Amino acid sequence: MATKIIYFTVNGRPERAELPLDCPAQDLKDLFRSAAEARPHDILKLYNPKGNLINISPRLEPNNPSSCYKLEVVAADCTIELLGVELAVALGFNLSTMEKRLQGLEKKILAQVVETPAVVYEMKKQVDLFREKLESVEHLSWLGLFKELSDGPHKPSPFYHKRPLRKTCDEVKHVRDKFLQMSSLEVSEEVKQYLKTPSFDNWQWEDAEIMVLLQVMYTDLDLIATFNIEPEVLQHFLFEVYRRYNNIPFHNFKHCFCVTQMMYGLIWMTDLKSKIDSIDLLTMLTSAVCHDLDHTGYNNAYQINARTELALRYNDISPLENHHSAVAFEILEKRESNIFRNLTIEQYKRIREGIIKCILATDMTKHNEILSKFKTILPVFDFKNKDHKDVLMMILIKVSDISNEARPIEVAEPWLDCLLQEFYNQGDMEKLEGLPVTPFMDRDKQHIVYPVRKALDYYTEMEKALERDKQNRAQEKATKSKESPPGSQAASDAQTASVQECSKTAAQ
Repeated sequence: MATKIIYFTVNGRPERAELPLDCPAQDLKDLFRSAAEARPHDILKLYNPKGNLINISPRLEPNNPSSCYKLEVVAADCTIELLGVELAVALGFNLSTMEKRLQGLEKKILAQVVETPAVVYEMKKQVDLFREKLESVEHLSWLGLFKELSDGPHKPSPFYHKRPLRKTCDEVKHVRDKFLQMSSLEVSEEVKQYLKTPSFDNWQWEDAEIMVLLQVMYTDLDLIATFNIEPEVLQHFLFEVYRRYNNIPFHNFKHCFCVTQMMYGLIWMTDLKSKIDSIDLLTMLTSAVCHDLDHTGYNNAYQINARTELALRYNDISPLENHHSAVAFEILEKRESNIFRNLTIEQYKRIREGIIKCILATDMTKHNEILSKFKTILPVFDFKNKDHKDVLMMILIKVSDISNEARPIEVAEPWLDCLLQEFYNQGDMEKLEGLPVTPFMDRDKQHIVYPVRKALDYYTEMEKALERDKQNRAQEKATKSKESPPGSQAASDAQTASVQECSKTAAQ
């Protein structure tokens, strides 16, 4: 069997891995995770010899000991004590040194006066309180205090593979605890502004952090104050939403966030806040949050062909979208997670109607119908017309749902891998059950994807090379200009003027 050798370092320790050329992506990641002795929730980052972040994928090039890759564990699920100490050092404090000095002082005092004075006890108490304060905000690194919002290529390969469909109790508890720890902290202004842009990079954020960002959106649009949404109720709602998104390659909680973030950005970029009612904004944002709840990774065509429970329940009419909407209102039926519980009956009816319309609009079989209606009303669009606003809201959630194509390629491309993986999973299941295989979901008929992708990489590199060449020439020109002797520019100007004069004479 053909193999390749990968040389890399972990915390300065050299490692050597031999793996098959067709090694699956997950096996490669597991190998690196094992080498780094990383825990399940740790995130791995791999750097090339130039210090650039690269994907851990089967396309990883073999190398030699003189050109080692560098493997790091980041966003690690470390002990709270360790993170507290690291933060203290970053802020200019050294708790260990302070404690040693205090212990030394205490010994000297005991040797002289036998009994420890009250002031020493007070100092020890202050050190302990300071340590506790630091350790209770181990998540501050997320707030932009240390986090770099870089534009470089640092995207993970598709995740969620080889994981149970439903989130485990341990997984849910870990994320919930982390979310509640950081939910009351102030997000930096830089992150708030970044959150409103189409270039926002979802791959930099963990699930607990994503819930905080969703909370920011509700706050920033004044929805919490306007509709008297208690913070703890919103937190419980967001947690229940997170819990009801499944571990599937594409239609997962991170996709829910991407759709909501684009909706939020569109609201700000188009100044919708000044054009429509707050209850419509609440409808749009909540619809985006809930639009794919409990998706299992198999589309409506599969549901209908396989005669699933959902297809039978909803008579083959948008089974998934009807289910997403139903799950949303299951969550909202519980008082502790009902963010609409302080609305009037009329407000609730209006928002329920709007959410159902928006979520059902994400069924692509309704695409032409909704688009045609929108094109018809566009020349005479009126924000005071409820029907017009309803269609606009449906269009906006549809745009947000397929908005990856409008994002930077380094953000969008990993989502293509996720989508293909989910498609192929469905194709495999359809073959297994003897059902018609949905077009574009048969992994055996998608060999064209790989040469196309290779060609895309080639032309992308060509474009970068041309840009580098352009920059080099501009730099050379600037250098030559600086090195030109005094008077040469004047001579050049004179020569140009002379040529221009001759041209005028010739023209006359």
